[in-house]
Amino acid sequence: MFKSILVPIDLADTDLAKPAIETAATLSQNWGGSIRLLNVLPMTPVMLAEYVPADFDEQQRQTSEEALAIVARESGIDPAHISSVVRQGGIYHEILEEAAHMKADLIVMTSHRPAMRTYFLGSNAGHVVRYAKCSVLVVRH
Repeated sequence: MFKSILVPIDLADTDLAKPAIETAATLSQNWGGSIRLLNVLPMTPVMLAEYVPADFDEQQRQTSEEALAIVARESGIDPAHISSVVRQGGIYHEILEEAAHMKADLIVMTSHRPAMRTYFLGSNAGHVVRYAKCSVLVVRH
């Protein structure tokens, strides 16, 4: 049922991602599927572009790829069943784009318990749940 699972990860808070990775691992084992870890880098604001090195975005991408490789290794998931990708742009937009690109059957992501501000402003998890074309499992932290 869930052969292709996408797990978005915020590398600034990898502990938050652990429940999602564990849930995805269990589901992928049950269904013989694969997992793709995703990290989304924000776009460098134009007003900061002149103050950062010319290869700043590439450095950020490389650092993120290395960090995702560590997360994948530490997950205990068979390397043949886990991959990772780094995208750059708006968080929920890039999550939805990657899900469409890889034809994901399921997106597993964690979310903090809702606070009053998220009821009014929305959250990335909320946007993904609303607009994803596949199933979404939100694991509360």
